[in-house]
Amino acid sequence: MTKRLGFHKRVMLEINHAVLQQRIEEHELHQLFWECTLRCNLNCRHCGSDCRMLSEKDDMPLADFLKVLDEVRAHMDPSKVMVITTGGEPTVRPDLACCGAEISKRGFVWGMVCNGMLLTAEKLDEFVAAGLQSIAVSFDGFEEDHNWMRGNPNSYKNVLRAVEAMKQHPGLTWDVITCVNRRTIKYLPEFRDFLISLGIRRWRLFTVFPFGRAADEPDFKLSNEQFRELMEFIKATRLQGKIRADYGCDGFLGPYEGEVRNHYYSCSAGINIASVLADGSISGCLSIRSDYHQGNIYKDSFWDVWQNQFQVYRDRKWMKTDQCAKCKMWRYCQGNGMHLRDGDGKLQICQYNMING
Repeated sequence: MTKRLGFHKRVMLEINHAVLQQRIEEHELHQLFWECTLRCNLNCRHCGSDCRMLSEKDDMPLADFLKVLDEVRAHMDPSKVMVITTGGEPTVRPDLACCGAEISKRGFVWGMVCNGMLLTAEKLDEFVAAGLQSIAVSFDGFEEDHNWMRGNPNSYKNVLRAVEAMKQHPGLTWDVITCVNRRTIKYLPEFRDFLISLGIRRWRLFTVFPFGRAADEPDFKLSNEQFRELMEFIKATRLQGKIRADYGCDGFLGPYEGEVRNHYYSCSAGINIASVLADGSISGCLSIRSDYHQGNIYKDSFWDVWQNQFQVYRDRKWMKTDQCAKCKMWRYCQGNGMHLRDGDGKLQICQYNMING
């Protein structure tokens, strides 16, 4: 079934397209992810990084990353850039509060994505005192399914503890992230009501993409019908107004653009978003698991790479092949998210086709 775009939606998509061209030309850095460790205290079934508690790679020394930040702030206002510590699991770094304090001291906004396992009230107090302004915690479903997804019988109760800790900081921006799969989509309305009862007001929902461990998990990929069901659920939840639900920045959604998240789709990787990986590689967003690296901080100037590389991200005509070659939505989609391309450039998932399939 094909859902047509209405006149108003096409106008908004045209405006969004024009804005994107301006953003590409300016490529102002807004978010910088730091993969500060590859170690992790969970064994998640969908991990794109395939992280383990004992990583073969050492954590990047803070001093090495601070050189990147000093380079960035020499060229732009650091308060316009959010530096997001992630991993692996960032909270396994014993010096994470020190890292955050140094990030904040340099004028950057410090944010974090974590799994909640170590996020006690005392630990969160320490992070907030060090300058933490934004945090997202994974919360994937009710106890059985959350623990199944995360590979740890204590994960669910620790996430509940983390939620209670975050609620004690009214100045902190926080939300929970749910990776929707075939096991959890059936009870999303009940789970939504549970989140509301916990006092959660911001909820991001993602679908799992087929890289890392997730490539071998048949329970993860939604059918076309289930994906449309998810879109309708998010749309209805937003209209209900009790919790702000947003579908992640995962891909172009055609008729659901402007209805299931607060912005119209564009992939900002390499345009407004960059990452420094644990080995020093410079890339787009950390969801990109294929090698689209543009340099390495141990041999290149980060700022020079940001200004003069990233053409594979900023000019995506090379993506207009295979199913994208004759697609009428190319102008608005531009080949979908970079994280959905494999190492050969082939698109692995098209949400627009799932909606219309």
